[in-house]
Amino acid sequence: MALDQSFAGRTYPPTEPYEVGREKIREFARAIGDANPAYTEPDVAKELGHLDVIAPPTFVFAIVFAAAGVVLRDPELGLDYDRVVHGAQRFVYTRPVCAGDRLSVTSTVESVRSMAGNEVLDVRGEVHDAMGEHVVTAFTKLVARKKDDEEEGR
Repeated sequence: MALDQSFAGRTYPPTEPYEVGREKIREFARAIGDANPAYTEPDVAKELGHLDVIAPPTFVFAIVFAAAGVVLRDPELGLDYDRVVHGAQRFVYTRPVCAGDRLSVTSTVESVRSMAGNEVLDVRGEVHDAMGEHVVTAFTKLVARKKDDEEEGR
């Protein structure tokens, strides 16, 4: 079943705020093997002009992907999530994510299209802090793979 292409341009309400914790940032930095002290040492981050430790650039993916879940679970879209692979990801930052930030994400479906039998969904996540200031925009591309002939029942 093809995705509903009329979803292009649809924007969903902002998420409840996610409070970025210092320890979550440290855990994430350790998990990805990034020893940058600005991610773990408040004094180092402050010397660099930040209020507290900052998060590695990909930290925000978990927040924006969770927010995109409302899009992915929308039954009217027609997405078979069992067939989805992550096609691409990029971030455009205004400033780094910092411990103590309370971030909300507004998800917008940028495009829905078919390519070689696959369905491609592009979702933009606009991330703002508690003051309404822009922090980062995340662009996520998801591909719902086409069913092969055997799955089609041929």
